[in-house]
Amino acid sequence: MNKIKIVCDSLSDVTDQQIEKYDIEFIPLNIIIGDNEYKDRQDISIDNFYSIIRNDKVIPKTSQATYADFYRVFEKYTQEGYDILYISVSPNATGTYQSAVLASQEFEGHNIKIIDSNSLCYGIGYQVLMACELREDGKSLDEIVDYIESIKNRVYATFFCDDLEYLSKGGRISGTKAMIGSVLGIKPICVVKDGLVENVAVARGKKNIAHKLIETAKENGVTDFKQQRIFIGYSDDIKERDRLVEVLTKDFGAQHIEYFRIGCGIGTHGGPGTTGFICLKG
Repeated sequence: MNKIKIVCDSLSDVTDQQIEKYDIEFIPLNIIIGDNEYKDRQDISIDNFYSIIRNDKVIPKTSQATYADFYRVFEKYTQEGYDILYISVSPNATGTYQSAVLASQEFEGHNIKIIDSNSLCYGIGYQVLMACELREDGKSLDEIVDYIESIKNRVYATFFCDDLEYLSKGGRISGTKAMIGSVLGIKPICVVKDGLVENVAVARGKKNIAHKLIETAKENGVTDFKQQRIFIGYSDDIKERDRLVEVLTKDFGAQHIEYFRIGCGIGTHGGPGTTGFICLKG
């Protein structure tokens, strides 16, 4: 097997099982809740994160992965003789990508590739998973990069937010819209476009959310629900996750469903109750 180290940060929402199985280097972002700061999934678990923000009604913050974070990782693995592939959150959303680029420039003569995923959440994680599977199949770093570049703009990420205050605090919707939406029971349907969250539709009431997510996906170029892998993401609402699974399987014939948790970094902006899915367009 090629000596290639796959690197991602915690905004990718790759699972603990995938990190262990594929020996992924996972760089945690900092999660700030009140006066406390935590390393994502090291100092605070996903369950604890949602419990705190639900019970304390607090809006958390994140800080990006730094130049120093990437320098340490790149130094470690170049010294061990690895080629390195880091699949990054979109630079449209955070400066983490630029931190990695600057750090990589310190290692001239080493093979470090950095891909802008053009996505968020498991839109990144999906690409990380594909890269790991290709590495296991013996593909070279260049072959892996070429494949990821060829599919990354087909990755479709969609979700709804249960509590509009988090989108409002993050500047995704206005405070007025959040207030009106909460009163009327309106749930925004969001997609990731060009690495940013965009509100593209609304659902009235939770019972309509799953069908609205899928209807919107079809309108945005998803043509196959039956044969492809679909990754359902959930924060702390198992009921909504299972409702989405039921609709995808019974009404749309989905046969290959996998799960991931929407972690602290993405949950900071989506809030508790956020649920959605990742798949490929076309």
